[in-house]
Amino acid sequence: MNTLLALAIAIGVGLLFTRFINLIKLPHVTAYLIAGLVIGPYGLNVLTTDLNASLAILSDVALGFIAYSIGAEFKLSYLKEIGMKPIVITAFEGCTASLCVFVTLCLLGQPMPLCLALGAIAAATAPAATLMVVRQYRAHGPVTKMLLPVVAMDDALGLMLYAIMMAIARTIISGAELSAMTLLVKPLMEIGGSLLLGLLLGLCLVLVLRFFHSRGNKLALTLMFVFLAVGLSSLWGLSSLLVCMMLGAAMVNLYHQSNVMLEQCDRFTPPLFLIFFVLSGANLDLAVLPTVGVVGIAYVLSRAVGKTLGGTMGAAVERCDRNIVRYLGLTLIPQAGVAIGMARMSATALPEYSAVINAVVLSGTLIYELTGPVITKIALTKAGEIKAEPKKAKKAATV
Repeated sequence: MNTLLALAIAIGVGLLFTRFINLIKLPHVTAYLIAGLVIGPYGLNVLTTDLNASLAILSDVALGFIAYSIGAEFKLSYLKEIGMKPIVITAFEGCTASLCVFVTLCLLGQPMPLCLALGAIAAATAPAATLMVVRQYRAHGPVTKMLLPVVAMDDALGLMLYAIMMAIARTIISGAELSAMTLLVKPLMEIGGSLLLGLLLGLCLVLVLRFFHSRGNKLALTLMFVFLAVGLSSLWGLSSLLVCMMLGAAMVNLYHQSNVMLEQCDRFTPPLFLIFFVLSGANLDLAVLPTVGVVGIAYVLSRAVGKTLGGTMGAAVERCDRNIVRYLGLTLIPQAGVAIGMARMSATALPEYSAVINAVVLSGTLIYELTGPVITKIALTKAGEIKAEPKKAKKAATV
């Protein structure tokens, strides 16, 4: 089957499954993931493994736009208003999730390098799934406003923890001594370099926009700079998520018509996100579930507890709105692309444990991505930030 036909089928099946999902009032992202499972190599094999590999570039671009959109939530005016709250909450929920997974696996007698690796990966959240739920239901309120910057910073924290804990794991295996270079300098250089590149690209985008005025040209420039961010990140070994987040943050704070740029981007990206989630679903192998055993169950449960508990503690410490304290932690459970990327990197860093790490993370991703968006919707609904649609609007939306 050729690539274009596979893409057409992926879009068609993804849209078809949203009709069924609407009947039971679940988020569309869940429908896309299930559609991918059905037509993927571990289902009907319409999207074969080779086709998935050839379409990987679309997933990279989609993650770039997801990070760009989340970065656009970093408006300085709002950050000045809420202060240090997102940073404190991010530190609490990310570190608590890592600590819960690490301690749980240690108590189960697992090797220290494996505990460190899975503990680091546990910090990452799935900004894509969260953003899709927020957009689909037009969620708005204190929990949503706090959620988006927390999810954005969460991956930065996850990458830092991963770099530090993997350095410790490699050192334990090699028997060498730990050093400040392996623990702090290299991770901070990657994060700092990614943020600097994103800022420079954002400044360039704002300067170039002075010479182009039509909406079509502005959309073309957005595409160009997101492509540049993803491409240069890959070339220079930086984090494309952090680069694209900073690109979006720079644009929204430096360009006076940023709302026009974001509106154009919002009209372009939904089909791209649909394809991304269908492809993500196609990459989830149900066969890994029986292989993960106690380690996989412990990872899934302890991470969920850590995210929920950490989000609640961070919000309580910062004396946030009551709904933020109650419900924010539940919205941080989804996990996908960044975690899978970290698991794949473990094949080089920790080849002895890469098979177990990949099996655990993939099975966890399957569970989190199918249940996480649903839990996020329930939490935002209970917080009163997803309003019930009028019957007429519902009917019109399903046409």
